[in-house]
Amino acid sequence: MTFSLKCNILNILLYLDVKTMTLENGRPENTTARLPKEVRVYDFLDNLNISYTRVDHEPAMTMEACEEVDKVLGTELCKNLLLCNRQETSFYLLMMPADKPFKTKDLSAQINSARLSFAKGEYMEEFLDITPGSLSFLGLMNDKDKKVTLLIDGDILKAEAIGVHPCINTSSLALKTSDITEKIIPALGHTPIIVTL
Repeated sequence: MTFSLKCNILNILLYLDVKTMTLENGRPENTTARLPKEVRVYDFLDNLNISYTRVDHEPAMTMEACEEVDKVLGTELCKNLLLCNRQETSFYLLMMPADKPFKTKDLSAQINSARLSFAKGEYMEEFLDITPGSLSFLGLMNDKDKKVTLLIDGDILKAEAIGVHPCINTSSLALKTSDITEKIIPALGHTPIIVTL
């Protein structure tokens, strides 16, 4: 079976799965089968008294799959990128609208950094306890040493709600943007830099 055929089959399965996704309020009733990093996200949000809706789904490994999930959630599709400088000494988590092109030169100039590139997956795991495909600003709760700087494209903040993964790509949450900016990010202890892409 060719790679293209496999991708088409996966997209069909994801489409069919979207039809069966159910919106739930808050954390799962039973977290026994959930990974500890996912449960920590629910605990973190509950401690902040954040209301959110959640949907469980097959692993969302592509932006197309995430788009289908966000349709169910009724949220703005947010692209999350982990970036680093050439020396791999400065790391950035960028939140931006999914439909916006990413131009490393423009972003590098705004944050006074050498040219940025995509960080290796192992840094995502080391700093944020997240595997590739699950990147979310909520992983900053695991960045105790403040190795990662949060960058937010101002346009994503115009959305009423943003869809995010709870550090795993088999669930997605709809969070109010006001809760993200006024409660969650301050509690993470990572002061964001607002950029324009």
